[in-house]
Amino acid sequence: MEGVSVYRFTHICVFCGSSPGKDKEFLKAAHTSEYYGEKIHLVFGGGSLDLMGTVSLAAHVGGSKVLGIIPKALTATNITWMTIGMEIQVSTMHERISKMLEKSDAFIALPGGYGTLEEIFQMLSWSQLNIHRKPIGLLNVNNFFDGLLSFLNHVVEQNFISHSARQLLVSASTADELIDKLQRFVHAPDPVMAQLNWSEQGSKKRSLGVIGLKLDTKVKEKV
Repeated sequence: MEGVSVYRFTHICVFCGSSPGKDKEFLKAAHTSEYYGEKIHLVFGGGSLDLMGTVSLAAHVGGSKVLGIIPKALTATNITWMTIGMEIQVSTMHERISKMLEKSDAFIALPGGYGTLEEIFQMLSWSQLNIHRKPIGLLNVNNFFDGLLSFLNHVVEQNFISHSARQLLVSASTADELIDKLQRFVHAPDPVMAQLNWSEQGSKKRSLGVIGLKLDTKVKEKV
């Protein structure tokens, strides 16, 4: 990596299914230790079911600190089983994803269903809007995400996603390759999106601008 800027991260958020899936390679990929260790820690959705449980157990055994972020509604029924490591309970799904963003330096999606796709696309959408600049990747185990990646390229061709926004998502078939790509990632948002200001100060300026416009309109009406 000589001469190449490397993005340093200490906490990786892993999204994945709460079922084992059909392919045994999915569990094998979840059990790999390349994501974690004493210097890289795990953030995930909490509980200990199937892929999610395998990810958290592998991280724990590998010496990683494990943080599960889970809605109280899921813990109340005990359908997700106990979280290995620390656990933060939140009230809503939106609060959960916001807390994941706060606690993580990078994001990886393993095979999963609606929840996994929602989480990874939420992070992509926020990256596109310049809310954060953290790397996002798909671990394309046994070509699981091939159809999704092909669809995203199609969406680019149809001018619903810009070429620069498409580069916000990286993918690889192995954990080693994906970690390398995430470390080399450079956030390059669309020039228009780069102008967005998500700070409270930016919101206040917008509010003051709207107030000024209304006052100016009232003055013109009186004249």
